[in-house]
Amino acid sequence: MESTADKHYFETKIALTEEPLTAATRLAAAGLHADYMVYENAGRWSYAGGALAEITLDRNGARLRHTEEVLLPWDGRPLQQVERLLESVRVAGWRAYGWAAFELSYAKEGDLSHIEDERLLHLVVPQTEILLDDGVAHLRSADPQTLAAALEALSREGVPHPDRPVAVDVQQVGAEEYRKAVASAVRDIQDQKLQKVIFSRVVPVEDEIDLVDTYLVGRRGNSPARSFLLNMGGVEAAGFSPEIVVQVDDQGRVTSQPLAGTRALTQDPAENLRLRTELLADPKEVYEHAISVKIGWDELIEVCEPGTVDVVEFMTVKERGSVQHLASRVSGQLASGRHAWDAFGAVFPAVTASGVPKDAAYASIRSHESELRGLYSGAVLTVEQGGAMDAALVLRAVYRQNGRTWLRAGAGIVGQSLPDREFEETCEKLGSVARFLVPAV
Repeated sequence: MESTADKHYFETKIALTEEPLTAATRLAAAGLHADYMVYENAGRWSYAGGALAEITLDRNGARLRHTEEVLLPWDGRPLQQVERLLESVRVAGWRAYGWAAFELSYAKEGDLSHIEDERLLHLVVPQTEILLDDGVAHLRSADPQTLAAALEALSREGVPHPDRPVAVDVQQVGAEEYRKAVASAVRDIQDQKLQKVIFSRVVPVEDEIDLVDTYLVGRRGNSPARSFLLNMGGVEAAGFSPEIVVQVDDQGRVTSQPLAGTRALTQDPAENLRLRTELLADPKEVYEHAISVKIGWDELIEVCEPGTVDVVEFMTVKERGSVQHLASRVSGQLASGRHAWDAFGAVFPAVTASGVPKDAAYASIRSHESELRGLYSGAVLTVEQGGAMDAALVLRAVYRQNGRTWLRAGAGIVGQSLPDREFEETCEKLGSVARFLVPAV
């Protein structure tokens, strides 16, 4: 699978004259590449466009398009196949960007019985990569002309001023159906078929919107753990992720961040404090959060050195756009011989977007939701040649594919759940995006 020669980047850097968010959206809007991804991680924005190497995964297997095309037929170990193909990429110092669909969770152990023709994962090692951090833009591209075009885009004067966003009514769509689904799940939980499940609902967006401007305006109105803007393989999205699925550093330290338990975040500080106090004291919310943390612990134990897994932060409150969540962090040291893809496989999908136990939650989700989730509650991720990985949970996003645009949000259901409250929670979460949609001109 090795090519005869490595690919190389041409590199340069310039001082930034604007905030990284504005610069990143300027690059996305410049039309440098048909496919691209913008990713924000801890105050650093990345723009990745084009593809020196591309890896896709579906029921037929894992496919690499690089200097030649390689197909590894499905063998029941899809993530190991993806890792193997990435290791064969001959680009010095590569970093891969991409996404994983929620339905990968059904197949990551080899079972294809619930998989159709959908793409499960899509990664690219970009032709052009630009890191925006601390007032400096670090640019590299395999094509000098594209590098020059990126420099020109960053040097343009004038700050983008998107049109005024329009809000979408999220109260009316699917309300009764969602309440019935919640009531059904509560009965199943009381019958001990499962402990927790997350059901989602879809809100169509009828008007055409500008995803780049929506990302710019929405990011200014949100406080995410990660944010992203992507157009890759026909899948488009702009989102403000409230939590990571998993993070692995180059020393093998692995962290997951379960968020579960929700109240609204308003413009009134006194009301926010009241809701925060209520959230921390609500037995239903505390229970929902605690079982999510327990599953996160159990999953990391599978891939970490004995005795290294710890809850390093427990049940704090994080503000995420239009809501506030109970939040914890679970961390450990990867065991010898384990790698980032092992950690990703252990925790994906996030328990806070699936349920407990996961297999029972999957079955419940399939029986109550009318369409595939795809990118929703999957992950957007970066993977580095040195072994680091950062995977964000795809929530609080607007999606576009095959001429259709929509929003989607869910709520965690446990035995104490009330259908009206869970529906209200989906509306609160949808507000993180629904009020920032910028019409296309």
